[in-house]
Amino acid sequence: MSIPFDPYNLANYDYRLPPALIAQTPADKRDESRLMLVQREAGRVEHRRFSDITDYLPPGSVLVLNDTKVIPARLYAKKPSGGKLEILLIKPLAADTWEVMLKGKLRPGTEFRVDDRLSGKALKLRSPGRWEVCFEHTADFSELLAQIGHTPLPPYIKRTAGQDNPQDRERYQTVYARHEGAIAAPTAGLHFTKEILEGLNQRGVEIVYLTLHVGPGTFLPVKEPDLRRHPMEAEYYSISEKTADAINRAQTEDRRVMVVGTSTLRALESAQNKAGLIEAKSDDTELFICPGYIFCSTYALLTNLHLPHSTNLVLVSALAGHELTMRAYMTAVSRKYRFYSYGDAMLIV
Repeated sequence: MSIPFDPYNLANYDYRLPPALIAQTPADKRDESRLMLVQREAGRVEHRRFSDITDYLPPGSVLVLNDTKVIPARLYAKKPSGGKLEILLIKPLAADTWEVMLKGKLRPGTEFRVDDRLSGKALKLRSPGRWEVCFEHTADFSELLAQIGHTPLPPYIKRTAGQDNPQDRERYQTVYARHEGAIAAPTAGLHFTKEILEGLNQRGVEIVYLTLHVGPGTFLPVKEPDLRRHPMEAEYYSISEKTADAINRAQTEDRRVMVVGTSTLRALESAQNKAGLIEAKSDDTELFICPGYIFCSTYALLTNLHLPHSTNLVLVSALAGHELTMRAYMTAVSRKYRFYSYGDAMLIV
């Protein structure tokens, strides 16, 4: 007797990935990555180059991008005892007070120093591994981060602590990043070049932007065996009147809307009203899109290849269907696609 498929069972969102397929550096050029085309209705998987993306955006289409900008959110500090701390800024709580993730031993009241211009103190433990800290600095905090902060690469991209690859400052950032606040890149957008965007604009594709500041939840695996019990981390998003109007008009007129990234899709779904229209708004979202979710609109989704047991992989399965998604991933492994943030892309149409 066969066991019925349980779409909420975390174990069903796993696959074996050879470590050699986890991209440690970006492609030589942004648009030289591969593009896996997943056709939902036909249940078919095809293989292209990212530069072919223009073939799937006919004139009149709307392309939706997340223009969040990654801040150099990783800091390395020392305690008076000489002990080392690795600090990842999460979000500001008040003036000079931040929620951070910390690696290293400390307790409330522990002081630390990043350099002569930046020091701080641990105030209290907010949750396991997360602290509230206050900073003291002798210059503008944002300017100091730009000088001494490090690119907050996800843990599966290996770098020597405190020694950045200069390439990361440019390539772990989209070419259209504008609004600072993310601590992880909206990686599906890393493939676009200014030339591709200019070409799309010239052929009549409307390019619009929203902002969702990607947080640490994007690369943290789900631990709850039942997906319905997984708590999503709140992330701030903002959608303008211009963006909302452009997408609503395109949906009404049955023109293609291509969404770049799971973060962008979550923001749009969070901003839908009861009539199925997107509202211009700024808010936090804790939306977890998992199987059984009813999408308010029909979108084409450009995304990357995600971690096992991740919320992003579950979202893609909800959109494309579990069987087709996992088959596409097995195909990607067999064809040696490059995975995760610096890896190749997938387009679901």
